[in-house]
Amino acid sequence: MPKRIDPKDLPAHTGTMYPPPYDEPCRARERRRLGDAAGLTQFGVNLLRLAPGVWSSQRHWHSTQDEFIYVLEGEVTLVTDGGEEVLKAGDCAGFRAGEADGHHLQNRGTRDALVLEVGTRNQGDSATYPGIDLVYPPGGKPALYTHTDGTPYTDIKLRQ
Repeated sequence: MPKRIDPKDLPAHTGTMYPPPYDEPCRARERRRLGDAAGLTQFGVNLLRLAPGVWSSQRHWHSTQDEFIYVLEGEVTLVTDGGEEVLKAGDCAGFRAGEADGHHLQNRGTRDALVLEVGTRNQGDSATYPGIDLVYPPGGKPALYTHTDGTPYTDIKLRQ
């Protein structure tokens, strides 16, 4: 039976597991895991809050996971391999699995932005981070993050 979920009642997960120096612009991002609260297993749903100056992630693309975002409040700058564009409340964008187009959101505005994130959950997924020395290997193994040469990062911890 469906149950009502009030996002304000869910814990706010802040920070990132990115190693330095890639962690800094993402440390203050805040996610409330709506999909987990609903018991969903096939896809994740997050309510993402970005304060001014904060990024959603490093620019990346996934091998086997689709992603979709919908801006609820404020505005964000969507940065992709093709350039930049401002997304405002009511705008949305999608990113197909396996399409090599690094993307992320930056809040360059003066007030918080609220974004709904939806993505598939595939155990063997990997992520490529164009232009920086960072890889999420398939399934996060042998390490959560590696250098582009495959050497594992050893300083992986939650940074807020």
